[in-house]
Amino acid sequence: MSGLGAWLGARVPTRESLESHAWLRPFAHLIFRSELWRMNRRSVPRGVALGLFVGVMIPFAHFIVAIFVAVFVRANIPAAMAATFIGFPVIYVGIVAVAYRIGEWLLHLDAMTGIQPIGETMQQTGTDDLLKHLTGAGLDTAFGLLVIATVLSVLGYVLASVLWRWWVARKRRQRLGGA
Repeated sequence: MSGLGAWLGARVPTRESLESHAWLRPFAHLIFRSELWRMNRRSVPRGVALGLFVGVMIPFAHFIVAIFVAVFVRANIPAAMAATFIGFPVIYVGIVAVAYRIGEWLLHLDAMTGIQPIGETMQQTGTDDLLKHLTGAGLDTAFGLLVIATVLSVLGYVLASVLWRWWVARKRRQRLGGA
């Protein structure tokens, strides 16, 4: 095992150690279902998309949120947790800066129209307040984060699906070629 792989292997908790954790024991029957930990072509892309969305939208406790949402959407928990690394501070600062620019630009375009479909809809439905509370940011930044999270989730889902199919096809070619 390489240096990084050995280091991670020694520090990343195993499923068994998590099952014995006192705080997780009440939720063990939900979280530790085998289909949520098994790698398959549907759950892994779902987990990647979920992890990217949660990692961008929720600045704190995104691991916990990703785990509990993964249970309800039947996504792969390890893939969801790995994808939330996009929300770590070094990367997140750049994401927030870009999100502010995107949100400001989109809401400015919206304000230039006579009816302001995005702004009025967000105010009438309370989505603007929800985004502000969820992200802890102003409306421009929160809306930009929503756009970035949505785009990254879709791209992550598509990329994970394509890579999964490529990997399966490669394994099949190796098996047939070596037989």
